[in-house]
Amino acid sequence: MSPAAPPTAPPAPSSASRLLDWRVRFGVLALIWGFSFVFIKVGTEGFAPFQVTFGRLLFGTAVLAVALVVKRDRLPRGARVWGHLTVAAFLLNALPFSLFAYAELTIPSTLAGICNATTPLWGMLLSLVALSEDRPTRVRAAGLGIGFMGVLTVLGAWQGFSGVDVTGTALALLASFSYAVGWIYVRRTLSGTGASNLSLAGSQVGLATLQLAVVTPLFTSVPKSVEVLPLLAVIALGALGTGYAMLLQYGVVAEVGPTTAAMVTYFIPVIATTAGVALLDEQLAWNTPVGALIVLAGAALTQTRTSNRTTPPSPPVAGIHPSPKDFAQGAPGAERAGTMNGAPSRA
Repeated sequence: MSPAAPPTAPPAPSSASRLLDWRVRFGVLALIWGFSFVFIKVGTEGFAPFQVTFGRLLFGTAVLAVALVVKRDRLPRGARVWGHLTVAAFLLNALPFSLFAYAELTIPSTLAGICNATTPLWGMLLSLVALSEDRPTRVRAAGLGIGFMGVLTVLGAWQGFSGVDVTGTALALLASFSYAVGWIYVRRTLSGTGASNLSLAGSQVGLATLQLAVVTPLFTSVPKSVEVLPLLAVIALGALGTGYAMLLQYGVVAEVGPTTAAMVTYFIPVIATTAGVALLDEQLAWNTPVGALIVLAGAALTQTRTSNRTTPPSPPVAGIHPSPKDFAQGAPGAERAGTMNGAPSRA
């Protein structure tokens, strides 16, 4: 009996099928991150904000841990790397996740999603002082001004911010500011570590989980009863929005590149607003969508580049959404090894 012939390799997928494939995953990614603000709102109806944050981090860590085991990836090495990851976990996960959860106690999920879109604006503002190699052009400076005009439009500044909870809005904007600070920090401290993107991101989320495990018992008590819907929302927020979405993003970046994948950022507030109105019956005045469009236009202008100068790429971080700027810079070996160096994401 002759040996069996070696199996033939399956035919390579056509370019049309590959294109459809990444577009489907891109759409799923945008939906997950857009709906994250609804999950937060529903989760806070049954749990304290810190408990919502701890739950999302715990379930997100579980998904990433499984991925690390399946891929047989190793954790980062070196006390210095772990120290920087601890700071990154606080700035990009523990702090902003908690702030958004507290913010949505008093503001609608639609407003939280729009505040989340201001992260590139804060990053641009901080780059004026913190990143000397990333000096703004006139177009990008104009984008900064336009973006913040959009924020004022969303908040209805001409009518004295009536109908808007100032504290909740400030917390949501502070969460976005924390993302921007975290981006600058990781770009300066965690580039070139030698660890894989999945390893760094999984370790970061795990450290954030430990941080919330310490904080949560100090400020909350065990719920007397657990409602099914808030529990499912927290599970979805963590397993999908903080875990599975990150893995989806790896595939999209590897297939179409970081610049195209970064466009998901601009769909998030649109989906968050639509979901909040449709599912939570949140009210939407005319200035909210108009202001959101102005914010997104300004954010897009802040990401334009007029030269071939590059700045140090940042390692992956697990937040609510990717930073368009860091995506545009790309990742060493992204196309080569199917990795990414942008921020997977916070909502």
